[in-house]
Formats: sequence, C-alpha cells, structure tokens
Amino acid sequence: MRFISLLFAVIALVAPANAQEWGRYDNARFGYSIAVPPGFVGQGQSQNGDGQAFALPGRVTSLTVWGGLTGVVHNGFEVMAEASIGHDTDEGWNITYRVTTPKWASWSGTKGGNILYRRMVLLCDGSAYAAFEMKYGQIDRVSMDPVVERLVGSLRGDC
Repeated sequence: MRFISLLFAVIALVAPANAQEWGRYDNARFGYSIAVPPGFVGQGQSQNGDGQAFALPGRVTSLTVWGGLTGVVHNGFEVMAEASIGHDTDEGWNITYRVTTPKWASWSGTKGGNILYRRMVLLCDGSAYAAFEMKYGQIDRVSMDPVVERLVGSLRGDC
C-alpha cells in the first residue's frame, strides 16, 4: 500500500511536465505547418522565409524546418529525396532507416553519438515540399523518439 501511495506521488509530480503544451509553426511562404515541442525556442525566421530553426536550451538537440521547390518537372520528389539521403551519407551519417515514396520520405542515421531524423513531404500543388530535421544525442533517444513520431504526424501542407 505504501508503494502505491509513493507511485501516485511520483505520477503527480511528473504529470505537469508531460502536460506542457506543444506550439505550432506556420510557414506562409510554402503553406506548411508543424508542431513545436515544449521547451524548444525559435531562433528566428530564415531570411528567405522558408523556415526556422528551434533549439532546446542546454541540450545538443535541434529542430530545423524548411520548405523548398521540388523541381518536379525535371527530377521529381523521389529523386530529390534520394539526393538528400546521399548528401547525409556523404556528410558521414550512417543511414540506418530510409523510406522514399512519391509523396513523402523519411530517413535516420547516426554519427558520433548523435541521431539524425529527416522527413520530407510533397505539398499539395506538387511543386514544393516541406521538411524537418531533428538532431539529438543517442543518450536522449528514449525521450526524443516519441517527439519525432509526433513531428512526423504534424508536418502538413495547407490544402
């Protein structure tokens, strides 16, 4: 019985931290939005208006979101996504997961104790895409994997 009382006390202390509200970033230039995890601080809109970086103060964790043109007439979304994966490989990331489809692509990799996760989605008109990149330490994997899952589900274009 004492254990159960202690368990409820711990849950009561942890619950407010888990109940923090997620924010939202809306990009007017490309017409996409994404949820922003609690505690992440925006570093300011990029000069060209394609996205923004967010940092988690005191951590090596970062979230960067952006949009771009697909070049769908010439190469297409899948070719562009595969080129991005190739670039990450060239940068030394050991790609451990990858899926590329005509409308979205996701991949992740590791390098030097860090994890990279990228997601790209084709936007409604087919000529642009939205993307995010999350980088965090492998030590934070247990707490960050659910954050990445929510980010994947929240990245959307305005149709």
